[in-house]
Amino acid sequence: MTSPLFTIRGLVKRYGEREILSGLDFEIDRGEALVILGRSGTGKSVTLRQLNGLEKPTAGSVVFDGEEITTLSEAALYAVRHRVAMLFQSGALFDSMTVFENIAFPMRQHTELDEEAIRQRVAEKLELVELPGIEEKVPSALSGGMRKRVALARSLALDPEVILFDEPTTGLDPMTSDAIGDLIQGARERLGTTAVVVTHDLMLTRKIATRIAFLHEGRFRFLGTWEEAESGKDDLLHRFLTGRREDA
Repeated sequence: MTSPLFTIRGLVKRYGEREILSGLDFEIDRGEALVILGRSGTGKSVTLRQLNGLEKPTAGSVVFDGEEITTLSEAALYAVRHRVAMLFQSGALFDSMTVFENIAFPMRQHTELDEEAIRQRVAEKLELVELPGIEEKVPSALSGGMRKRVALARSLALDPEVILFDEPTTGLDPMTSDAIGDLIQGARERLGTTAVVVTHDLMLTRKIATRIAFLHEGRFRFLGTWEEAESGKDDLLHRFLTGRREDA
């Protein structure tokens, strides 16, 4: 058996007196798609940001591929972020740059590839997200779904082992959301990428999740497969998965 890619123990995060995470313990296996669910404001995105050191926990341990990252300097975290990319909810594209320049940016910053190699790799990433030939467009000329795809292409630029997705389908129509799900699945299958996804999109969750984690009151109330969640006896989880109010 291989060791987990991530091992998280006793993870606590406070902002002032407010405790968001209250001692999370979980593991993430190589190649899986772990989807983190929970009501708004429960700390899903906070959890995500601990996994590549964007935020430091108040207490606890985050071990990535055998290395404790909570104690690393910002310079040392640079190497981790080559391997653990993040796709932000907004996409975070540079509006002043073309699609080509956006995707090429991390390659120019972090590799010694020449311009021809960069141009070829940008084309490959755009093919992967099913947007060939749009290198010279600017983000403002693209639809919301296309911007999300370009952002995904940029997150794949350095061939990361892990991609952290923060609400990848927010603001998208159901058909475009389904296409984003296909792209996440495709990256896992073709590139062996591990995915950790924060979302409220239950259709996306059902489509891509190998496991789901239900965050409630600072801890994972449930961690397992969709089938296990549906067949279990946790009424709160069932109401969340079916969209029923507490008094319904």
